[in-house]
Amino acid sequence: MPVRQEQRQEQEEQEEQGKQQGFGRSGVSRRQLMSMAGGSVALGAFLAACGDDSDSDSNPAMSGSSGQSGSTGSSMSDDSTAQFGEGDIGIMNYALTLEYLETAFYDDVAKSGLFKGADLETIRKFGSQEAEHVAALTAAVKKAGGKPAPKPKTEFPLNNAQQVLRLASTVENLGAAAYLGQAARIQSPEVLAAALSIHSVEGRHAAALNTLLGKTPVPDGPFAQPAPAAMVLNAVQPFIVS
Repeated sequence: MPVRQEQRQEQEEQEEQGKQQGFGRSGVSRRQLMSMAGGSVALGAFLAACGDDSDSDSNPAMSGSSGQSGSTGSSMSDDSTAQFGEGDIGIMNYALTLEYLETAFYDDVAKSGLFKGADLETIRKFGSQEAEHVAALTAAVKKAGGKPAPKPKTEFPLNNAQQVLRLASTVENLGAAAYLGQAARIQSPEVLAAALSIHSVEGRHAAALNTLLGKTPVPDGPFAQPAPAAMVLNAVQPFIVS
């Protein structure tokens, strides 16, 4: 009798594993997508609006974030954040500049008329979270005795829904890599904790968008690759008009 029970249990486990494998081939559930994005947005509808993306090539900026520049040593020696201020203030202002860009991007997308209903709510949710990052970083810079970086004027190519989705994926993946690229250079434990909390959200946004594009939610594998500030700033330069 114990042998039969063990056999039944093994059979049930095999069936469950088969279901999970089949599910993995057929796609990701709405609940899983929502979980990856923070648990409160209708990403299934976002996917329906954007359509299927058969392009398997990675975005240049996204590829760069996990390529030859993505080593901790490179990020530690990169002083590109010095243009924004010294030490942690410079790093926070660098991050603030990136958050300005992300907030402006989602705001422009929301106003573009490309999305409606639940799709639009998804975009607004992401944008709202980026705006909260802007507010938090602005306050942190001031608390540290620094002057917040000015908000740049931006312009993004928003020709169709699928293009927007690809660009959103690039922006979020780049943002996550950018925060990770500065982690080893941050001196204040409080600033480091705040940066990593934002990095986590950027990573969840990126994972959700990657999945919607039919790409892996973990493009770097088991260990995320950092991106040095010089590479990140070069990648976002085309979106800054002044």
